[in-house]
Amino acid sequence: MRLSGARVTVVGLGQSGLSVVRLLAREGAVVTVNDARDAEALGDIAQQAVALGATLDLGGHDAERLASAQLIVVSPGVPKLSELSAAEQRGVPVIAEIELASRYLESTVIAITGTNGKSTVTTLIGEMCKASGAPTFVGGNLGTPLCEAAGSDAAKPGGFVVVELSSFQLERTAQFRAQIGVLLNVTDDHLDRYENFTAYAAAKGRLFATQRTGDHAVVPSGDQLCLSLARASAGSVQPFCGADGVVRREGDVIVDTVSGLRLPVAELGIRGEHNIANACAAALAARLAGVERDVIAAVLRSFRGLAHRMQHVATIDGVEYYDDSKATNVGAAVAAIAGFARHKVKVILIAGGKDKGGSYAPLREALERSGAGLVLLGEASELIARAFEGTSLPVARAASMEEAVRAAHRLARWGEAVLLAPACASFDMFRSYAERGDVFRDAALSLQKELGT
Repeated sequence: MRLSGARVTVVGLGQSGLSVVRLLAREGAVVTVNDARDAEALGDIAQQAVALGATLDLGGHDAERLASAQLIVVSPGVPKLSELSAAEQRGVPVIAEIELASRYLESTVIAITGTNGKSTVTTLIGEMCKASGAPTFVGGNLGTPLCEAAGSDAAKPGGFVVVELSSFQLERTAQFRAQIGVLLNVTDDHLDRYENFTAYAAAKGRLFATQRTGDHAVVPSGDQLCLSLARASAGSVQPFCGADGVVRREGDVIVDTVSGLRLPVAELGIRGEHNIANACAAALAARLAGVERDVIAAVLRSFRGLAHRMQHVATIDGVEYYDDSKATNVGAAVAAIAGFARHKVKVILIAGGKDKGGSYAPLREALERSGAGLVLLGEASELIARAFEGTSLPVARAASMEEAVRAAHRLARWGEAVLLAPACASFDMFRSYAERGDVFRDAALSLQKELGT
């Protein structure tokens, strides 16, 4: 569809929605912005859309007005709406933000999805591509909407577009194509949005549906679910880690069996068992994109990780405090605990927040093996507490993060670790996982100063 003069409605005016408006305005479309929030709730972002020439349709979703559009572009945070389904039934194309953006990409696209590890792997690959000297865009779910890549040097032949994708973003895609698609893992998450786990996994698997011969599907070796999803790809399946991983751990060395890369695990700039797998995935994807072995090795050595991902924040009375606020689901929290278990370190876990619909049984199993205590806060406290009924672990409750840190301090013994890995979303008490992590860090540092340790 030619966008010039076309009537296009953008549903959802967050940062992604505004980026879509900006691209559509540049293409000459007649843009309407539809959002359930009113102008006051949207604040300055609504005025930015108006300044770009958009008409505002706020405070709800009108089926007739949506159906009058020639194209609807949906932001990833928008839930499933009956009004959108009705528009589709009347022949209106409804597409995702990344689907629109993909029409403007002529470069190599490397897309990363999975339940856990996406941001770390995306950033690692992005740093590798940048270090190669090629124009590189890094964004998507990580921060900068993909539409911002349109028209950039990174979107032209010879450039790299490295994009983190959530399951939400992969919905309503038909032509978006990643020459290199990376699926890191699929565990219970977002079951408050999807009908069941199968539907959630299928959304992740859409990454491979549009791949062509010569493309690559990068998946964890031995993970039957991820391998089954990768079979939708017309390209080659490239496993990482495990006995048949193209890039894998051999003893204490990361090895690329094709390029000859050999990097001691001790030289990795990021710590944690799960980050060894992340490093293998990133190294494989970057090499498939054409990045040289020595460049990949240099970045693996220098990259120090992202904030709120297993970030050390304090040492108090011989106890280490770690911020893994980005562990917003049970699988991520279990992986964080396992990293300590490998080094025989017991953890006092701070968990809770907004429930996402999964089971907390795996969390109980992990803590009963490697935990020294549990501190609960937030809306999901009661749900998690029920999952731990009958456990011998001490379980405490807290009304705030500051209380949680002090409760964890009382439970902790020298040589143990206090770990914030909430296994839940943050939106019951905080604006984001980042704010939650910041409050945890500040509370730990305040306690450290108070105790003079």
